[in-house]
Amino acid sequence: MRANVSLLLAWRNLWRHGRRTWLTVGAMIFSNSLLIFAISLQFGSYDMMIDNTLQAYSGHIQLQHQRYLDEPKMRYALPSVESGAQRLRDELGLASISARAAGFALASSEERSYGLQIIGVDAAHEPLVSTLPGLVKQGRYLESGAAAEIVIGAVLARNLKVGPGDELTFLGSGFDDSFAAGVVQIVGVFESGVADLDRSMAQINLGYFQEVFAMRGHGHSIVIRAEHIDDVEQLMMKIQSIGMTGDQLALRHWDDLQPGLRQAIQADLTSNSFMYIVLIVLVAFSVLNTQLMSVLERTREFGTMMALGLKPSRLSRLVMLETALMTGLGLMLGITCGLLLNLYLSRVGFSYPGMEEMALKFNLPDRMYPEISLFTLTMGPSIVAIASLLAAIYPATRLYRLLPIEAMRAV
Repeated sequence: MRANVSLLLAWRNLWRHGRRTWLTVGAMIFSNSLLIFAISLQFGSYDMMIDNTLQAYSGHIQLQHQRYLDEPKMRYALPSVESGAQRLRDELGLASISARAAGFALASSEERSYGLQIIGVDAAHEPLVSTLPGLVKQGRYLESGAAAEIVIGAVLARNLKVGPGDELTFLGSGFDDSFAAGVVQIVGVFESGVADLDRSMAQINLGYFQEVFAMRGHGHSIVIRAEHIDDVEQLMMKIQSIGMTGDQLALRHWDDLQPGLRQAIQADLTSNSFMYIVLIVLVAFSVLNTQLMSVLERTREFGTMMALGLKPSRLSRLVMLETALMTGLGLMLGITCGLLLNLYLSRVGFSYPGMEEMALKFNLPDRMYPEISLFTLTMGPSIVAIASLLAAIYPATRLYRLLPIEAMRAV
C-alpha cells in the first residue's frame, strides 16, 4: 500500500511542471533514438566493411597448407585443389567457393619489366568469391579453360605501358624448382581502387598456371565466401566435420587473413564512443538540473513533511522514484522511436551523398543497413538510464542535510 502511495505521489510530482518534465524526457527520447540509430548503423557498417574488404580478394575463410599463411612459398601447396573445392561445394551446398594458386614472377612488356604476384584462379567460380572480376574497366575477365590469358591491374598496365590485346612474357620459379615461363595475352585491366593491388597482382586461368608452374594439380588455397558474416563460424564447423582439415591443412578465419581489419574496427569504435559519452553526459546534466530545481522549489514542502515525522531517507527515495519514472518514460519512448527508425532503414537503407557513385565505381553495395539486435537497441538507452539515475543522487542526498525549521522558513 505504501509503495502504491509513493508511486502515485512521485507521478503527480513529475507533472507539477509538465513543460520542464517533457523537455527532460524529450532530451532522453532524442538521445536514446540517436544512440540506437548511430550504434545500429555503425555495427551495420562494420558488417558491410568486413564483407566489402573480404570480397575484394581474401574471402571469409580459406583452406591452406598450415605453413602457407606465415611462409607463402610455392612448395606449401594443397593437392588436388580443384577437386577439393568441388567437394566443398557439394558438401556445403555453397557455390561461392573457388580454388587458387599463387606464384611470383618477373613480367616484361616490350618496354619495361616489373615483379608481380600471379594468381591462378578458377574463372568460373572466382566472380562468386571476389569483386575483382566485376572491376575490369578495359577488356573482359578470364574465360573458363586453360587459355594463355591474363588480367592485370590498372597501375601495372600503366607502368608496363600495355593494354588489352598486348602480350606479356613472365618468368618465375615452378613448384619443382624448375623455370616457369610463359607468354600470355592481356584480355582485361581491372581497377580496384587499391594502388598496391592494382600495381602488383595479375590473374591467369588456374589450369594454365598449373601447367606453366608444374603444379601437378596442386594449388595454394580454397577460398570460401559466406552468404553473411555471421555464418562464418558455422561454416568452419561444417568444414571441420567433413574431414577436410588435417596435419598439413588449416582453416583460416578472416581474422587471420586480414588481422588489421579487426583493429581498424576497434579504433573506429573507440573514437565514436567518445561522441556517445558526451551525449550521455549532457542528458545526465539535464536530469540533474531538473531534479535539483524540483528539490529546491519544494524545500518548504519537504521541511513540513519532515516536521510531521517523515524521514529524509523516504523523501530521498521519493526523488529517486520520480527520476526512475521519468527515465523509464524516456527509455520506452526512445527505444520505440529508435526501433521504428531502424525498421524503416532496414528496408530502404541509408546512403550519404556520393556513396552510390563510389559503390558503382568499385562494385560495392550502394546502401548501408542498420544491425537490429537486442544489443544495439538497449546498449545506449541503458547507459542513459543509469547515468540519469546517478545524476539524481546529488539532489536526493541534499535532503539529508535539510533542517525542518529552516526549510519551512524558506521563501
